[in-house]
Amino acid sequence: MHDQRHHELLAHVASLYYEQDMTQNAIADLLGLSRVKVYRLLREARDAKVVQIKIDWPIKRNTELEARLQDEFSLQTALVLKTTTWQPSSVLHQLGSLAARYLEIILQHNTTMAICLGRSTYEVINAISPDFQANVQVAQAIGNLPNSFHEYDSSTLARQLAQKLGGQVMYLPSPLMADTPEAASVIRSQRDVRRTLSVASAADVALVGIGNLDPETSGFVRAGFIEPDELRELKDDGAVGDLAWQLYTADGALYPCEFNNRVIGIRLEELAHIPTTIAVAAGVEKAAAIRGALHTGVINVLATDERTAAAILRAALPLVS
Repeated sequence: MHDQRHHELLAHVASLYYEQDMTQNAIADLLGLSRVKVYRLLREARDAKVVQIKIDWPIKRNTELEARLQDEFSLQTALVLKTTTWQPSSVLHQLGSLAARYLEIILQHNTTMAICLGRSTYEVINAISPDFQANVQVAQAIGNLPNSFHEYDSSTLARQLAQKLGGQVMYLPSPLMADTPEAASVIRSQRDVRRTLSVASAADVALVGIGNLDPETSGFVRAGFIEPDELRELKDDGAVGDLAWQLYTADGALYPCEFNNRVIGIRLEELAHIPTTIAVAAGVEKAAAIRGALHTGVINVLATDERTAAAILRAALPLVS
């Protein structure tokens, strides 16, 4: 009951501020609260998603770069955002909207969709229109990260997506990374884990992000799976990025390491058999990782921005001696 009353308070304060355009001081006077308390309630309302702010960016595409990417990497579709800002978070928001509009076009009634965790997939799900309903079954394709990643975690994203699309969700009751390859094999053999991964690997559509193994930002480091120095060694030895938390080389081959065998989730060879696998990634610093991911043969739809697309294509050109 207390939770419901608090939720109502959050909604009331948010409505006064966002819908009725009252100032925080006016709300404080009306409700007999301090201005600091009102500020904290508004912040809590946003964090708890009692209020969700959606910015309707004008989405424009660079069709020339799209055609070049499709030709160079034999893509089914390339979505290249014309950027009006170089601020990374704004670019990712707009890219999420671009990919969401594409999803709304291709998702059919009773489609099955596999989803991997990440900031980019979070932005796509957040941008899907709340009134879009397609009765899509959502399968969590990657195990769960530690609590520090809860907003980008696979189970959270799978639930949010299923709620938006009016469909069911199949959770993967497993950590993302087992302690050893042997432990991973045991976990993958469990009935509920095996069932969800089977549904994910047979999905019609998959949504993934791409990591570039930067020790400063890598999910492997943030989750405590690997030390920064170890990750640098892997990069120096030929690993260029991660896709569905599996490391690969510049030519798209799986990088030989035990980390790939400890991941509980869909395998790259399984992703390759899904009819439409959409990767959403932005940032010039990710160009090598994205290019390697495209060489895996897993991705057939890439959503990126024009600066990143140009960097990918520049690096793909043969060197002139």
